[in-house]
Amino acid sequence: MFKDRLTRVFGFAARGKHPLQQVQLKQRYHLIPNLVETVKGYAAHEKETFENVTKARAAAQQATTVEGQQVAENKLNGALMNLMAVAERYPDLKANTNFLALQSALGEVEGDIEKARRYYNGNVREQNTLIESFPSNMVANSFNFAKSTFFELENPAEKNAPQVKFG
Repeated sequence: MFKDRLTRVFGFAARGKHPLQQVQLKQRYHLIPNLVETVKGYAAHEKETFENVTKARAAAQQATTVEGQQVAENKLNGALMNLMAVAERYPDLKANTNFLALQSALGEVEGDIEKARRYYNGNVREQNTLIESFPSNMVANSFNFAKSTFFELENPAEKNAPQVKFG
């Protein structure tokens, strides 16, 4: 039983991101080009914004480590926030049913990514605790298991939240 638990936990962390998280990220990557094209139809002169989203998406898809994925996903989140800010300036676009459907789908996928991220981080926490705890640390050391990195994403809205000071 103890061996099975260690095998499950360490095997999970060795694979990197959880498969559910990978599926959700891929769904997000597939939605982004459609969203960009829809916004582009209304705001063709925002070329730099579209290029930033495209580059950030490509970097996120090519990331191979958890740390690299975090950096790339944070850049992609920022680029998507800029794209949504562009969309806010076009009332006709905000009323476009295709745009609204894509925006809704992206929101759902973002929620699913958050759930998968929490699940992954829970498993990383369990693995890291086992690596530090006796007697599992002896097994972990004998197989050269190392602590895994949590998958944390910045929330641009929190990062740019206004500071309110009284007095």
